[in-house]
Amino acid sequence: MEWLTTPFEVGFVQRALAGGVLVSLICALAGTWVVLRGMAFLGDAMSHGMLPGVALASLLGGNLVLGAALSAAAMALGVTALNRSTRLSQDTSIGLLFVGMLSAGVILVSHSDSFAVDLTGMLFGDILAVRAGDLGFLVVASLVALLVSVLGHRAFVALAFDVRKAHTLGLRPRWAHAVLLGLLTLAIVASYHVVGTLLVVGLLIAPPATAVLWARRIPMIMALAAALGSISVVVGLLLSWHWGTAAGATVAAVAVALFFCSALATRIRDRARTADERIEATS
Repeated sequence: MEWLTTPFEVGFVQRALAGGVLVSLICALAGTWVVLRGMAFLGDAMSHGMLPGVALASLLGGNLVLGAALSAAAMALGVTALNRSTRLSQDTSIGLLFVGMLSAGVILVSHSDSFAVDLTGMLFGDILAVRAGDLGFLVVASLVALLVSVLGHRAFVALAFDVRKAHTLGLRPRWAHAVLLGLLTLAIVASYHVVGTLLVVGLLIAPPATAVLWARRIPMIMALAAALGSISVVVGLLLSWHWGTAAGATVAAVAVALFFCSALATRIRDRARTADERIEATS
């Protein structure tokens, strides 16, 4: 029991746990739609697209969260604009902006005197450095994400499964897509300080993808994704404490490992059901 409880008796680990659970909730609300709509590459690109804004804010002594939000929003607007004004596919537009924003961020960071430290913090985050003020921001972000998810649920469902029907029902799919991008931006900005721009996709994609294997209704997928994300945070912090590994990376790795374990378990389950059905058919 001491192996399980000792790490969480320390103040900064307790804050890391609270921050990780809140991030898991936000990522579950946004990530469910990312998984259902096949927007994983966009989410990955937007997480890297924050780098120029964070770097510029750091160099100018500004607010890093505001810089990250503006940069991620610019990335989302850029992808939307390219899709409407050119013949390029969405993947091509995302890839071009992805490389451009990431390159711009690295160039900006290279002007800093502490290049390696700053870049490491931006890319991989530091969940153990979560402060009380960060928790306040995450609480507000969680409430906003929950409100947007509830109010936009009907439009998001129509957008995810049938855009034409969304037009017919007067749900304004373009506006719904814009709001969904805003929700995704909120999740990425809220999460980057905890797990960094490289690892944020782990919590954004892995728990909802795992939940989809076990649940069918969207609210259940979101709830299960939030629970799986929280479990990943707890297990990741424990392993990081005892093994001396990077906390954010360990949390993301646990989330991905849960997905592969679930995928294997569901495959075994489906094969067992198929075998039972064949036995019943022949008997």
